[in-house]
Amino acid sequence: MTDKFQELSAPPDALNNGGIEVVRASVVDGAVSVALRRSFDDPYTWGRLLIDLARQAARVYALETEMSEEEAFERIRAGLDSESFDPDLPPGGTLN
Repeated sequence: MTDKFQELSAPPDALNNGGIEVVRASVVDGAVSVALRRSFDDPYTWGRLLIDLARQAARVYALETEMSEEEAFERIRAGLDSESFDPDLPPGGTLN
């Protein structure tokens, strides 16, 4: 990795129209570090946001690797399926 934090730029539409950042995720020493705002009245909306992120990540894999978008999405889905909700697990507990 790197000793210096490398942040992404804000999306152009957010810069042009305003908005509120709802999640920021980074990899620090091989572990995921997350900051987020509740942001939505109904947690259902988080599900929609997460599936949109998965689709966008699959597109990036398709553009940057030999993997197809469909294959990347299925690998992402397999990763989601391999994790189960455990209320006793600390955030990011099994992602290390």
